[in-house]
Amino acid sequence: MENFRCFRKPQSARLAPLTLLVGENSTGKTSFLALVRVLWKVAFLDEVPDFREEPYDLGTFADVVHKRGGRSNQPADFAAGFGYTDSSRTIERHIDGLSFEVSFEEREGFPFPVVRRLAREGDWVEIRDKGRRSYSLGVGSETIGGQEIRDGKSAFLSGNRLESLGRAWHDDPYSFSDEPDFGTVVLADDSNARRLAERIDSKLFPPGSPFSPTMLLAMSKPPFASAPVRSRPRRTYDPIPQRNDPEGNHIPTLLASMYQNSSYRWELLKESLEIFGRESGLFDEISIKYWGKAEGSPFQVQVRKFSGSGRSRQIKGPWRNLIDVGYGVSQVLPVLTQLLDLEPALLFLLQQPEVHLHPKAQAALGSLFCSVAGPERQLIVETHSDYLLDRVRMDVRDKKTGLKPEDVSILYFERDGQEVNIHSLRLDEMGNVLDAPPGYGQFFMDEVSRSIGF
Repeated sequence: MENFRCFRKPQSARLAPLTLLVGENSTGKTSFLALVRVLWKVAFLDEVPDFREEPYDLGTFADVVHKRGGRSNQPADFAAGFGYTDSSRTIERHIDGLSFEVSFEEREGFPFPVVRRLAREGDWVEIRDKGRRSYSLGVGSETIGGQEIRDGKSAFLSGNRLESLGRAWHDDPYSFSDEPDFGTVVLADDSNARRLAERIDSKLFPPGSPFSPTMLLAMSKPPFASAPVRSRPRRTYDPIPQRNDPEGNHIPTLLASMYQNSSYRWELLKESLEIFGRESGLFDEISIKYWGKAEGSPFQVQVRKFSGSGRSRQIKGPWRNLIDVGYGVSQVLPVLTQLLDLEPALLFLLQQPEVHLHPKAQAALGSLFCSVAGPERQLIVETHSDYLLDRVRMDVRDKKTGLKPEDVSILYFERDGQEVNIHSLRLDEMGNVLDAPPGYGQFFMDEVSRSIGF
């Protein structure tokens, strides 16, 4: 990223199956999460992103672009991107080195993606949208060819047939017709450009690439983004439309629908929720109670705890309404449900999931993240909890899950005047944090020194 919010100079950050964002307040962690979602939507969904979409309201272009002491010094654009590297040994060889970049300029007061570029090993294809939309492709700094897109469609000619280049990257990503209806044939008379188009197509859009037509369908499910404070519990719920909501307002209805209509899915989720409930000390069982026989009847989400130790001596306590057991359960339930459901998103962007949780439950949340993060489910978590972070370190050290040290990235956001620098920290086999700058953890070290009298 460059010239984005508090990040002026070009910076990069290493993402892993589990990435933890740490640092003081107002150092850009939430802006970073918002940018990840923006990149996903521009790259995979071909959307003009809404920088004010909940739970991130970044404002207008003037609010998003980095300020350098007055509007007269404001940059005309900002840029961001992402790439795939084989640092954690989870990246397929045929997409190692694949990168996506986008630059934004102001249009009607808001950021608009004017240039998108997909590249690998020096070959690239680019879409420009500065009044007129056009394609170009090339090698290194040399543009080989390109053409304006007319009728909303375009294609590249490769060999004796129309070659998709990812179905023209987004014009028609889910069409698999042998003769797609492209309005413009690009590079039709240039044999060198045709050979380059064929080479680029095999490099950037091979089977398994996230930009290939077959994979775009899987990538079409946007990241799940949670708000830092989830919805308040209610004494009774009425069914509402099941639309993903950052505050989790839809979660009670989702649970009730599973309970009534999908017993297999409900039982699996219920078991996973109760495992976490016991490990965190929040609850031992969870259930749905309807106040009527019709599917649209009001209902409650209830939990209960056991007392005593050992299965033979456990006494089951009374069922209690979600509103009667404190905020911790209701605040963490939306995050748990989205993570543990049978149909999860590919990418989770979580803001302070530990809100209202006791340290024991915060630590249990760290263990849960270690158990679910992997190549098929990536988590980026903004947290202020040392209990959560320490549990991740210890679980990696003790090999509690399949998560390896290289599968964890800690991004430390450090303020530098009016700007912020991001430090990508790693773990070693013993769970120690590597490459930490002097300021990392300084507050906690000072507090410990004070507590023991030094």
